[in-house]
Amino acid sequence: MLKIQNLTKSFNGFVATNGVDLTIAENERHAIIGPNGAGKSTLFNLITGHLRPDSGTVNYRGEDITGMKPHTIVRKGVSRSFQHTNVYPKLTVFENMQAALIAHHRMEYRFFTLAKRLFRDEAIELLAAVGMAEDADRVAGTLAYGRQKQLELAVGLASEPNFLLLDEPTAGMSAKETRQAIDLIARITEQRKLTLLFTEHDMDVVFGIADRISVLYFGKILCTGTPEEVRADPEVKRVYLGGGNHGAA
Repeated sequence: MLKIQNLTKSFNGFVATNGVDLTIAENERHAIIGPNGAGKSTLFNLITGHLRPDSGTVNYRGEDITGMKPHTIVRKGVSRSFQHTNVYPKLTVFENMQAALIAHHRMEYRFFTLAKRLFRDEAIELLAAVGMAEDADRVAGTLAYGRQKQLELAVGLASEPNFLLLDEPTAGMSAKETRQAIDLIARITEQRKLTLLFTEHDMDVVFGIADRISVLYFGKILCTGTPEEVRADPEVKRVYLGGGNHGAA
């Protein structure tokens, strides 16, 4: 599904990603973990076209998408969430979904069609999929943080992705919201046969969802393996799991 080779990006002399190689199989659930400043969010931005690499390539389903515009990559089946919620806070939950569907179907410039009539059934169906149909008429900005993250997931699904990237999907959530998010992500990826790449600071979430894990350390992949292999790796224990620094970057 995704093959990254020698991906490197620097900012004013600081090397954020340093020759990253990574391969993700179809339908795999893959976690990227590492301490603050490891380069996780930079890696996501390189994959999704929000940054251009200094060197290296990103191949998605056999096609070189390196440096393509984010909207072009989305149309190829890649959807992404961010560390902080990225919804329209003044629109209702339902209107957020309609806006996403209108964009996906490239109908933004049909000036003589009333937006409120478009994709009503599809919007409710997606909201139901993430357990938010009852919130359809609520203003998005009034939702609890965990519910906003659920809405963001539904918005991401509107583009009918094959590959889903989630950047810190449980950041800022309570313990209860985190458990609900884990169940939701696992259910959605299974039902829709999605390939998942995610970053996460909560090791319970990582080891509860991921089929494979890559540890990013100072911009390099330290190791990749099953949760059991990564947990047992002495170098990972030394630099990350045993150090108490489980933050995001």
